[in-house]
Amino acid sequence: MHDDLVDHLTRSTPLSRGEALRVIQDVLAYFDETTVEFVRRRHRELQAQGLVNTEIFGRIEADLAYRAVAPPELTLRQLRRIVYG
Repeated sequence: MHDDLVDHLTRSTPLSRGEALRVIQDVLAYFDETTVEFVRRRHRELQAQGLVNTEIFGRIEADLAYRAVAPPELTLRQLRRIVYG
């Protein structure tokens, strides 16, 4: 799986083939998270840092634009509904 990418990483970095494959698998697993899972996880993380919802939802909104496959834009109300139901 992803042999071209593994080959590229082994040529362009000091990673071994096995290490490159593990990095790719980790990155793919990270981006496999659904939008709902991402929003809930980021809300918990930012809340644990002591941020308030006004700051949290603004950051989550900005973060979503940089996901590997950007989801449709969500309103603050939609973000709140994902977190609180």
